[in-house]
Amino acid sequence: MFSITVRDHVMVAHSFRGEVFGPAQRLHGATFLVDATFRRSELDADNIVVDIGKATEELKAVLAGLNYRNLDDVPEFAGINTSTEFLAKVIADRLADRVHTGALGEGARGLEGITVSLHESHVAWASYERAL
Repeated sequence: MFSITVRDHVMVAHSFRGEVFGPAQRLHGATFLVDATFRRSELDADNIVVDIGKATEELKAVLAGLNYRNLDDVPEFAGINTSTEFLAKVIADRLADRVHTGALGEGARGLEGITVSLHESHVAWASYERAL
């Protein structure tokens, strides 16, 4: 399996409900380092997985909708704990939508999967992997 990974970051504020979250139940900020990995078993006609420039642009565009936002105020997340794992899935699904609409180019239609990892720190991160 071939893969390429592009990286960006996103800064959010949010709070959690539930004793398991301890002090994170209060409003707090988080800066996530975001890795998006695109996979395919065969390279495209240009011998690439996907155009790295387009992948970088689309990741940045997806993150722009979350960046500098209090996720508690986003209607689509009402009543949801926007955990690192949850946000990895949101970002992966939004990138998949962009692949399907052709935003990453025709060659990207041969992609087989995406994995998004959100790094909370240098010692902890969460990922979501999905097929395309």
